[in-house]
Amino acid sequence: MSEAVSPAQRSWPTRRQVVRGAGALALSGLATGAYATGIEPFWSVVTRYDLRPRAPWPAGLRLRIAALADIHACEPWMSAERIAGLVAATNALKPDVIVLLGDYVAGQRFVTRLLPAEEWAAPLGDLKAPLGVYAVLGNHDWWEDEAAQARAGGPTRAGAALTAAGIRVLENDAAALPVRGGPVWVAGLADQLALLPRHRWMHRTRGVAGTRIGLDDLAATLAKVPPDAPVILLAHEPDIFPQVPARVALTLSGHTHGGQVRLFGYAPVVPSRYRNRYAYGHVREQSDLIVSAGLGLSIAPIRFGIPPEIVVVDLGEPAAA
Repeated sequence: MSEAVSPAQRSWPTRRQVVRGAGALALSGLATGAYATGIEPFWSVVTRYDLRPRAPWPAGLRLRIAALADIHACEPWMSAERIAGLVAATNALKPDVIVLLGDYVAGQRFVTRLLPAEEWAAPLGDLKAPLGVYAVLGNHDWWEDEAAQARAGGPTRAGAALTAAGIRVLENDAAALPVRGGPVWVAGLADQLALLPRHRWMHRTRGVAGTRIGLDDLAATLAKVPPDAPVILLAHEPDIFPQVPARVALTLSGHTHGGQVRLFGYAPVVPSRYRNRYAYGHVREQSDLIVSAGLGLSIAPIRFGIPPEIVVVDLGEPAAA
Protein backbone atom coordinates (compact mmCIF):
# COMPACT_ATOMS: atom_id res chain seq x y z
CA MET A 1 0.00 0.00 0.00
CA SER A 2 1.27 3.46 -0.83
CA GLU A 3 0.87 6.44 1.43
CA ALA A 4 -0.17 9.92 0.40
CA VAL A 5 2.52 12.55 0.88
CA SER A 6 1.52 16.05 1.88
CA PRO A 7 2.99 19.04 0.02
CA ALA A 8 5.00 19.97 3.14
CA GLN A 9 6.68 16.57 3.13
CA ARG A 10 7.72 16.60 -0.53
CA SER A 11 11.41 16.99 -1.31
CA TRP A 12 11.79 19.50 -4.15
CA PRO A 13 14.95 19.45 -6.29
CA THR A 14 17.55 22.07 -5.52
CA ARG A 15 18.76 24.56 -8.11
CA ARG A 16 22.04 22.64 -8.39
CA GLN A 17 20.14 19.40 -9.06
CA VAL A 18 18.06 21.09 -11.75
CA VAL A 19 21.19 22.46 -13.44
CA ARG A 20 22.90 19.06 -13.28
CA GLY A 21 19.82 17.36 -14.72
CA ALA A 22 19.58 19.84 -17.57
CA GLY A 23 23.28 19.37 -18.27
CA ALA A 24 22.93 15.59 -18.35
CA LEU A 25 19.96 15.89 -20.69
CA ALA A 26 21.90 18.21 -23.00
CA LEU A 27 24.89 15.87 -23.05
CA SER A 28 22.59 12.95 -23.79
CA GLY A 29 21.10 14.87 -26.71
CA LEU A 30 24.56 15.75 -28.01
CA ALA A 31 25.68 12.15 -27.75
CA THR A 32 22.58 10.92 -29.57
CA GLY A 33 23.06 13.51 -32.31
CA ALA A 34 26.73 12.62 -32.69
CA TYR A 35 25.83 8.94 -33.00
CA ALA A 36 23.05 9.62 -35.52
CA THR A 37 25.25 11.77 -37.76
CA GLY A 38 28.76 10.43 -37.20
CA ILE A 39 28.46 6.71 -36.47
CA GLU A 40 25.35 4.90 -37.70
CA PRO A 41 25.34 6.49 -41.21
CA PHE A 42 28.76 4.92 -41.82
CA TRP A 43 27.76 1.40 -40.81
CA SER A 44 26.56 -1.24 -43.20
CA VAL A 45 24.83 -4.48 -42.29
CA VAL A 46 23.61 -7.44 -44.33
CA THR A 47 19.89 -8.13 -43.89
CA ARG A 48 18.80 -11.57 -45.06
CA TYR A 49 15.38 -12.86 -46.06
CA ASP A 50 14.40 -16.43 -46.87
CA LEU A 51 11.17 -16.51 -48.88
CA ARG A 52 8.96 -19.11 -50.52
CA PRO A 53 6.90 -17.08 -52.97
CA ARG A 54 3.14 -17.43 -53.12
CA ALA A 55 3.19 -16.88 -56.88
CA PRO A 56 4.11 -19.76 -59.27
CA TRP A 57 7.80 -20.51 -59.05
CA PRO A 58 10.00 -23.12 -60.79
CA ALA A 59 10.25 -26.30 -58.71
CA GLY A 60 13.60 -26.68 -57.01
CA LEU A 61 14.86 -23.23 -58.03
CA ARG A 62 16.70 -21.27 -55.36
CA LEU A 63 17.66 -17.76 -56.44
CA ARG A 64 19.88 -15.44 -54.39
CA ILE A 65 19.20 -11.75 -55.00
CA ALA A 66 21.35 -8.93 -53.61
CA ALA A 67 19.70 -5.50 -53.53
CA LEU A 68 21.33 -2.10 -53.05
CA ALA A 69 19.07 0.92 -52.59
CA ASP A 70 19.38 4.67 -52.08
CA ILE A 71 23.13 5.09 -52.38
CA HIS A 72 22.89 8.91 -52.48
CA ALA A 73 26.49 9.47 -53.53
CA CYS A 74 28.22 12.45 -51.93
CA GLU A 75 31.05 13.26 -49.59
CA PRO A 76 31.57 12.72 -46.72
CA TRP A 77 28.66 10.28 -46.36
CA MET A 78 28.96 8.11 -49.47
CA SER A 79 32.28 8.55 -51.26
CA ALA A 80 33.38 6.58 -54.30
CA GLU A 81 35.70 4.63 -52.01
CA ARG A 82 32.83 3.67 -49.71
CA ILE A 83 30.72 2.62 -52.70
CA ALA A 84 33.63 0.44 -53.87
CA GLY A 85 33.70 -1.21 -50.44
CA LEU A 86 29.97 -1.90 -50.58
CA VAL A 87 30.40 -3.38 -54.05
CA ALA A 88 33.11 -5.72 -52.78
CA ALA A 89 30.91 -6.75 -49.83
CA THR A 90 28.00 -7.44 -52.18
CA ASN A 91 30.09 -9.53 -54.56
CA ALA A 92 31.37 -11.57 -51.60
CA LEU A 93 27.79 -12.65 -50.86
CA LYS A 94 27.84 -14.56 -54.19
CA PRO A 95 24.39 -13.52 -55.42
CA ASP A 96 22.90 -14.99 -58.58
CA VAL A 97 21.58 -11.58 -59.58
CA ILE A 98 22.13 -8.05 -58.27
CA VAL A 99 19.52 -5.29 -58.40
CA LEU A 100 19.89 -1.56 -57.77
CA LEU A 101 16.74 0.17 -56.55
CA GLY A 102 17.31 3.83 -57.42
CA ASP A 103 18.42 7.16 -55.93
CA TYR A 104 22.11 7.24 -56.76
CA VAL A 105 22.52 11.03 -56.55
CA ALA A 106 22.97 13.00 -53.33
CA GLY A 107 19.42 14.03 -52.39
CA GLN A 108 20.56 16.49 -49.70
CA ARG A 109 22.50 19.74 -49.24
CA PHE A 110 24.61 18.76 -46.23
CA VAL A 111 27.59 17.62 -48.28
CA THR A 112 31.22 18.58 -48.73
CA ARG A 113 31.23 17.47 -52.37
CA LEU A 114 28.75 16.14 -54.88
CA LEU A 115 29.96 13.18 -56.93
CA PRO A 116 29.54 13.38 -60.72
CA ALA A 117 27.49 10.50 -62.12
CA GLU A 118 30.51 8.88 -63.76
CA GLU A 119 32.36 8.85 -60.43
CA TRP A 120 29.71 6.95 -58.47
CA ALA A 121 28.77 4.71 -61.40
CA ALA A 122 32.32 3.47 -61.98
CA PRO A 123 32.55 1.33 -58.80
CA LEU A 124 29.00 0.05 -59.36
CA GLY A 125 30.25 -1.28 -62.68
CA ASP A 126 32.35 -3.77 -60.68
CA LEU A 127 29.24 -5.54 -59.36
CA LYS A 128 29.34 -9.14 -60.59
CA ALA A 129 26.61 -11.78 -60.67
CA PRO A 130 26.17 -14.70 -63.08
CA LEU A 131 22.65 -13.64 -64.06
CA GLY A 132 23.52 -9.95 -64.36
CA VAL A 133 23.03 -6.58 -62.69
CA TYR A 134 19.81 -4.61 -63.20
CA ALA A 135 18.73 -1.16 -62.04
CA VAL A 136 15.81 1.21 -61.80
CA LEU A 137 15.97 4.97 -61.21
CA GLY A 138 14.66 6.85 -58.19
CA ASN A 139 12.94 10.19 -57.72
CA HIS A 140 16.15 12.08 -56.88
CA ASP A 141 17.80 10.78 -60.06
CA TRP A 142 15.06 12.68 -61.88
CA TRP A 143 14.56 15.68 -59.60
CA GLU A 144 18.23 16.67 -59.65
CA ASP A 145 18.52 16.36 -63.44
CA GLU A 146 17.48 19.75 -64.80
CA ALA A 147 17.67 18.69 -68.45
CA ALA A 148 15.43 15.66 -67.92
CA GLN A 149 12.94 17.82 -66.01
CA ALA A 150 12.92 20.40 -68.79
CA ARG A 151 12.14 17.80 -71.45
CA ALA A 152 9.74 15.92 -69.14
CA GLY A 153 11.49 12.67 -69.95
CA GLY A 154 14.74 10.79 -70.31
CA PRO A 155 17.47 10.08 -70.79
CA THR A 156 18.80 10.99 -67.36
CA ARG A 157 22.42 11.50 -66.37
CA ALA A 158 22.08 8.72 -63.79
CA GLY A 159 20.62 6.27 -66.29
CA ALA A 160 23.28 7.04 -68.87
CA ALA A 161 26.08 6.59 -66.30
CA LEU A 162 24.71 3.22 -65.19
CA THR A 163 24.38 2.04 -68.77
CA ALA A 164 27.94 3.14 -69.55
CA ALA A 165 29.09 1.11 -66.51
CA GLY A 166 27.53 -2.02 -68.01
CA ILE A 167 24.38 -2.09 -65.88
CA ARG A 168 21.02 -2.59 -67.57
CA VAL A 169 18.49 0.06 -66.57
CA LEU A 170 14.86 -1.07 -66.71
CA GLU A 171 12.37 1.73 -67.37
CA ASN A 172 8.96 0.04 -67.69
CA ASP A 173 10.87 -2.88 -69.14
CA ALA A 174 11.65 -6.51 -68.35
CA ALA A 175 14.51 -8.95 -68.85
CA ALA A 176 14.56 -12.75 -68.77
CA LEU A 177 16.95 -14.58 -66.46
CA PRO A 178 18.03 -17.92 -67.96
CA VAL A 179 17.59 -20.23 -64.97
CA ARG A 180 16.77 -23.91 -64.60
CA GLY A 181 13.02 -24.35 -64.96
CA GLY A 182 12.72 -20.73 -66.12
CA PRO A 183 13.15 -18.20 -67.34
CA VAL A 184 12.44 -15.96 -64.36
CA TRP A 185 11.85 -12.35 -65.36
CA VAL A 186 13.09 -9.16 -63.74
CA ALA A 187 10.80 -6.19 -64.42
CA GLY A 188 11.62 -2.59 -63.56
CA LEU A 189 9.23 0.36 -63.22
CA ALA A 190 10.04 3.90 -64.24
CA ASP A 191 9.88 6.20 -61.26
CA GLN A 192 6.50 6.98 -59.72
CA LEU A 193 7.48 10.54 -58.70
CA ALA A 194 9.81 11.40 -61.57
CA LEU A 195 8.66 14.82 -62.70
CA LEU A 196 8.02 17.98 -60.75
CA PRO A 197 4.48 19.45 -60.72
CA ARG A 198 4.89 21.94 -63.56
CA HIS A 199 4.34 19.05 -65.97
CA ARG A 200 0.82 18.44 -64.69
CA TRP A 201 -0.46 17.39 -68.10
CA MET A 202 1.42 14.09 -67.62
CA HIS A 203 0.03 13.41 -64.16
CA ARG A 204 -1.05 9.89 -63.34
CA THR A 205 -2.93 9.11 -60.17
CA ARG A 206 -2.30 5.36 -59.74
CA GLY A 207 -1.48 5.41 -56.06
CA VAL A 208 1.36 7.93 -56.32
CA ALA A 209 1.85 9.97 -53.18
CA GLY A 210 1.71 13.76 -53.24
CA THR A 211 1.63 15.93 -56.35
CA ARG A 212 4.65 14.47 -58.16
CA ILE A 213 4.21 13.04 -61.62
CA GLY A 214 4.95 9.42 -62.33
CA LEU A 215 6.35 7.88 -65.48
CA ASP A 216 5.61 4.35 -64.27
CA ASP A 217 3.36 2.01 -66.24
CA LEU A 218 2.83 -1.23 -64.34
CA ALA A 219 0.41 -2.79 -66.82
CA ALA A 220 2.68 -2.16 -69.82
CA THR A 221 5.71 -3.43 -67.90
CA LEU A 222 4.09 -6.71 -66.89
CA ALA A 223 2.70 -7.13 -70.41
CA LYS A 224 6.31 -7.70 -71.52
CA VAL A 225 6.43 -10.83 -69.35
CA PRO A 226 4.69 -14.04 -70.52
CA PRO A 227 1.46 -14.48 -68.51
CA ASP A 228 2.53 -17.61 -66.60
CA ALA A 229 6.20 -16.70 -66.10
CA PRO A 230 7.64 -15.94 -62.65
CA VAL A 231 8.50 -12.26 -62.23
CA ILE A 232 10.45 -10.14 -59.76
CA LEU A 233 9.46 -6.47 -59.80
CA LEU A 234 11.80 -3.56 -59.05
CA ALA A 235 10.01 -0.37 -58.00
CA HIS A 236 11.87 2.46 -56.28
CA GLU A 237 8.85 3.61 -54.25
CA PRO A 238 6.83 0.89 -52.46
CA ASP A 239 3.53 2.76 -52.84
CA ILE A 240 2.78 0.85 -56.06
CA PHE A 241 2.49 -2.41 -54.10
CA PRO A 242 -1.32 -2.47 -53.60
CA GLN A 243 -1.65 -2.52 -57.40
CA VAL A 244 0.89 -5.28 -57.94
CA PRO A 245 -0.93 -8.47 -58.99
CA ALA A 246 -0.52 -11.76 -57.16
CA ARG A 247 1.34 -13.24 -60.15
CA VAL A 248 4.44 -11.21 -59.11
CA ALA A 249 6.63 -13.38 -56.91
CA LEU A 250 8.45 -10.52 -55.19
CA THR A 251 8.54 -6.71 -55.30
CA LEU A 252 11.74 -4.99 -54.18
CA SER A 253 11.70 -1.31 -53.21
CA GLY A 254 13.73 1.36 -51.47
CA HIS A 255 12.95 5.10 -51.14
CA THR A 256 11.75 5.17 -47.52
CA HIS A 257 15.14 4.57 -45.80
CA GLY A 258 13.04 2.81 -43.17
CA GLY A 259 12.07 6.30 -42.07
CA GLN A 260 15.78 7.10 -41.48
CA VAL A 261 14.91 7.43 -37.79
CA ARG A 262 13.25 4.35 -36.31
CA LEU A 263 12.28 3.81 -32.69
CA PHE A 264 10.95 0.47 -31.40
CA GLY A 265 10.01 -0.59 -34.93
CA TYR A 266 8.18 2.67 -35.70
CA ALA A 267 9.29 5.52 -37.96
CA PRO A 268 7.85 8.97 -37.10
CA VAL A 269 8.29 10.23 -40.68
CA VAL A 270 7.97 8.02 -43.77
CA PRO A 271 7.88 9.38 -47.35
CA SER A 272 4.90 7.24 -48.32
CA ARG A 273 1.18 7.77 -48.49
CA TYR A 274 0.88 4.51 -46.54
CA ARG A 275 3.17 5.68 -43.71
CA ASN A 276 4.55 2.72 -41.75
CA ARG A 277 2.62 0.10 -43.71
CA TYR A 278 5.42 -0.07 -46.28
CA ALA A 279 8.17 1.72 -44.37
CA TYR A 280 10.59 -1.17 -44.01
CA GLY A 281 11.15 -4.89 -44.23
CA HIS A 282 9.04 -7.81 -45.44
CA VAL A 283 5.34 -7.30 -46.11
CA ARG A 284 3.10 -10.14 -47.25
CA GLU A 285 -0.27 -9.17 -48.69
CA GLN A 286 -1.44 -10.38 -52.11
CA SER A 287 2.22 -11.19 -52.76
CA ASP A 288 5.57 -10.39 -51.14
CA LEU A 289 7.24 -6.99 -50.79
CA ILE A 290 10.64 -6.20 -49.30
CA VAL A 291 11.51 -2.57 -48.61
CA SER A 292 15.19 -1.85 -48.04
CA ALA A 293 16.43 0.71 -45.54
CA GLY A 294 18.94 1.73 -48.21
CA LEU A 295 22.53 2.80 -47.80
CA GLY A 296 22.74 6.58 -47.97
CA LEU A 297 21.06 9.63 -46.50
CA SER A 298 18.31 11.80 -47.94
CA ILE A 299 17.17 15.31 -46.94
CA ALA A 300 19.03 15.25 -43.59
CA PRO A 301 22.32 13.55 -42.65
CA ILE A 302 20.82 11.46 -39.84
CA ARG A 303 20.26 7.76 -39.24
CA PHE A 304 19.07 6.39 -35.94
CA GLY A 305 17.82 2.88 -35.26
CA ILE A 306 17.91 1.86 -38.92
CA PRO A 307 21.50 1.33 -40.14
CA PRO A 308 22.47 1.21 -43.84
CA GLU A 309 21.96 -2.24 -45.28
CA ILE A 310 22.67 -4.60 -48.13
CA VAL A 311 19.62 -6.82 -48.64
CA VAL A 312 20.00 -10.48 -49.58
CA VAL A 313 16.94 -12.52 -50.52
CA ASP A 314 17.09 -16.28 -50.99
CA LEU A 315 13.98 -16.90 -53.05
CA GLY A 316 12.45 -20.34 -53.57
CA GLU A 317 12.70 -23.76 -51.98
CA PRO A 318 16.03 -24.70 -50.39
CA ALA A 319 17.91 -27.63 -51.84
CA ALA A 320 17.01 -31.01 -50.35
CA ALA A 321 19.44 -32.25 -47.70
